[in-house]
Amino acid sequence: MEKQDMEDVHEDPLAELALRLRTLRAQRGLQMGGLQQRTGLGRTTVSQALNGQMVPSEATLVALAEALGADVEPMLALRQAAARMPQNLSLRAVRRSVRPTVQPSFEERYLSYVAERHSQLTVVGLDLSRPERARWPLDAAYLSLELAERPTGWPAGSGEADDRPSVVVKRAENALAGCRRVLLRGLAGSGKTTLLQWLAVAAAHDELPDELTDWRGQIPFVLPLRTLVRRGPLPEPHDFLSAVGAPLAASQPEGWADEVLAKGEALVLVDGIDEVPQEHRGATRDWLERLLAAYKDAHFVVTTRPSAVPEGWLASSRFTELSVRPMSAPDIGIFVGRWHAAARQSAATEAERSQLHGLEAALQMTVRAQRDLAQLSSTPLMCALICALHRDRRGHLPHSRVELYEAALSMLLIRRDLERSIEVPEGIQLTEHQSVQLLQRLAYWLIRNRQTEMDRATAEALVGDALPAMQAVAEQGTADQVLMHLVGRSGLLRQPTMDTIDFVHRTFQDYLGAKAAIEAHDFPLLVNNAHDDQWEDVIRMAVAHARPAESADLLHRLIERGDAEDGHRSRLHLLAAASLQYATEIDPDARRLVEQRARILMPPRSQEEAEELAALGPGILDLLPGPENLEADEVGPVIKTAAAIGGDHAYAFLRLFAQSLPPDSAPYDLVEGWEHFSADEYARDILLSFPDRDRLTLTVHTRDQRSALRFLKPITSVTFREAFAADEIIEHLSDKHTHALRIYEGQRLKGLKFIRELSALTELALSDCTKLTHIKDLAGLPLSNLSLMHLPDEFSFNALDSLPELTDLSLYTRLPWESLAELPAPEGLTSLSLGGWVGTRLAGVSRWQQLQDLVINAAPDNEEWQEIAALPHLAELCISDYDLNHAVPMPSIAYLRLLPTSDPQLELVPNFFPNLERIFINCRGAQPDTADITPLRRIKGLQISISYASNVTGLEGFTPAAVGLYPRPRTAGT
Repeated sequence: MEKQDMEDVHEDPLAELALRLRTLRAQRGLQMGGLQQRTGLGRTTVSQALNGQMVPSEATLVALAEALGADVEPMLALRQAAARMPQNLSLRAVRRSVRPTVQPSFEERYLSYVAERHSQLTVVGLDLSRPERARWPLDAAYLSLELAERPTGWPAGSGEADDRPSVVVKRAENALAGCRRVLLRGLAGSGKTTLLQWLAVAAAHDELPDELTDWRGQIPFVLPLRTLVRRGPLPEPHDFLSAVGAPLAASQPEGWADEVLAKGEALVLVDGIDEVPQEHRGATRDWLERLLAAYKDAHFVVTTRPSAVPEGWLASSRFTELSVRPMSAPDIGIFVGRWHAAARQSAATEAERSQLHGLEAALQMTVRAQRDLAQLSSTPLMCALICALHRDRRGHLPHSRVELYEAALSMLLIRRDLERSIEVPEGIQLTEHQSVQLLQRLAYWLIRNRQTEMDRATAEALVGDALPAMQAVAEQGTADQVLMHLVGRSGLLRQPTMDTIDFVHRTFQDYLGAKAAIEAHDFPLLVNNAHDDQWEDVIRMAVAHARPAESADLLHRLIERGDAEDGHRSRLHLLAAASLQYATEIDPDARRLVEQRARILMPPRSQEEAEELAALGPGILDLLPGPENLEADEVGPVIKTAAAIGGDHAYAFLRLFAQSLPPDSAPYDLVEGWEHFSADEYARDILLSFPDRDRLTLTVHTRDQRSALRFLKPITSVTFREAFAADEIIEHLSDKHTHALRIYEGQRLKGLKFIRELSALTELALSDCTKLTHIKDLAGLPLSNLSLMHLPDEFSFNALDSLPELTDLSLYTRLPWESLAELPAPEGLTSLSLGGWVGTRLAGVSRWQQLQDLVINAAPDNEEWQEIAALPHLAELCISDYDLNHAVPMPSIAYLRLLPTSDPQLELVPNFFPNLERIFINCRGAQPDTADITPLRRIKGLQISISYASNVTGLEGFTPAAVGLYPRPRTAGT
């Protein structure tokens, strides 16, 4: 600890007490969950004591000392001294009172700057008469959205449906917990930047929630790439502050940023990979990877639009990929309430506040009643626009996205200046048309130059170039004065620094730039850039702005380029299909041509294709086929596409689809789809009428879905993905019928005695049960399948040997033993799955001589390979993060599943697995994600399945029936 810090600690007994507690915890190797279990104290109480946030009670201190094996008397003395100090003063305040002449350190000044700089959000249309009021305190505005992650480290499937979750959805703070490096994907306006602001401010204030305890003490660096790329080469750490225009850059001590990063005390927030031109994204990744190599312990969060970089773009650097989910109906309700509460704070009169109460109540009802409006409101940006327009139009709302943008522009540009007796603000008065013409110039320059921010001098020059042709505007002021009027009064431009100009949101830039492109007849420019994700929204908006003949011409050009270029064909043809819904009027021949090309890409064959199609909007529903004649890999993605689109049309499609399914079909995605609709309606209309309902595994994400289970009794198999208490879980389950129960959010469970009420239960999965310490309550139950995931460090597994019928065991949690020889599991296990983070060697696995299926997610050494090979009945093996150079021959293996992170080493497979009948290779996340299957020709009659490989070579050596690829590739006719 630095000398200055030691002095501060000794001056503050509360800080010294907290330091002692943290030191003892580190010496004992205890994590927060383990300390909670030992003390019986709540997480908040323990956290406040360890962080010195308040004086702990004597009982709390005694419990902590006992749990940590320490003498409590010195701690009680420190507590008594701390209690005598002023209770309302922070350590910083105490420092000021003790040494008033000491200046704050650079670090303190910087954290204060970050907190102030990022503590406000611009709220669209919050107060139309006072742009300076269109700011919202972050602590009032921040809404913890849901983030989705595709889980890694699960057993590799064979392509058939299994019980693994396709997506795990958690609130942001829960999803980020335990991550050190995150790639965050989200659509425009979905809240990515707001989440980074919240992380920066909460870290600067040291107010991150308990879920992010591991993130506390971090110093945030906010690095918007839109600013960095404009300034030239991406900065090294000592230039971070100057690159973003922080005024403290000149005061930064030599080597400070490097020291913070090297200590693992930095939170690097990189915003907007999508705002880097495509040809420079490789260089951006190289820059990130250099930082990661130099500063392995720092936290990194990187944001991007979904289509800007491929899945696994940073997988080799061990980034966790999370996606911002659309706001749920409850989230929309909360946002609408907060927006109106903020608006009431700036209201001038009681009558206006009363009117806002009425408008809020009306909009809450409207959003719930109209699914199309709910879908439009599913991002914070669009929801804010709808709130503002609803207020501005006194309850009347536009119905389409384009109408919404048009109305928003009119509202933001006019701003009711005349109604508020502000006739000529800043001495300049522009009509809406004049403002749009000037803003289009700025937007189109940014789009053509692949930037989202420009120098103020460039913006002034662009306005100046326009003024000679706009005499009425030129007579009112200089280019600089007109530009500043647009910044101050339009509500669309802002000045993030003294020398830069940008749009308040990329959506408006794309909308206005597209209008300029159509007016300039720049169709070749639009089509030539249509493959670039930065131009996707521009193309859609261009079709919206174009006249009928122009939109038909633009769509024809997109199709022709797609026909001519194999590498961009799917993207261009789907973009043309997505643009159809934006056209007010379209030539029938052009529509038929676009739909014909889109049908070639139908039906979707993977989750990725489903998400890509759903992004095209409701119009794609007309192209989706019913279940008749669909292949097995197409049913689920079709359902997922329709469910993600949402709305009445999608609901009707799914209802008919479910009724038309074959009786023996039970697609997992049909149940997952109900989170997009009213739970009660979906349960009654779709799930209840399913021809073979007993085959469905019901998945519960929300309280509404849990309540809707009452319509679906008897329930045979159910998964809970929301934290519920034991009585809530069991309320609608049947002791005679429920045979499978999976609880993936078990934070509210304090015991498992309720499981004993389910006499027919044979399969149980438990995850994130932070309050559980053992499974003794399960002793003697006839469970054959048990999965335990993400359990506390102090968890006891001793009761595993009290499950006499247990044959299938999955452990995806930290284990307390050095080897499997100490694992107290029944000797009759036939299936064992181990996660990569169990921390236990495979030595001892030969205890289970009946094993037929083994899943391991950590590379075995040579001795462990030999022990695995000695298992006489082992027929199926799944391995990830492996090195076959240490393997030994295993002639008993008939089915091999590989999850490579790099080269799959297929040339070694015939040597060690000579009697294989089937092999499955999942290349998702592998670098490179390619496979050469030529060496597998040495194994006669082998069936090969390969998932997510960008390139497979050696196919010519096999019959088409011998090799299955997922997603199944498309040819000209399929």
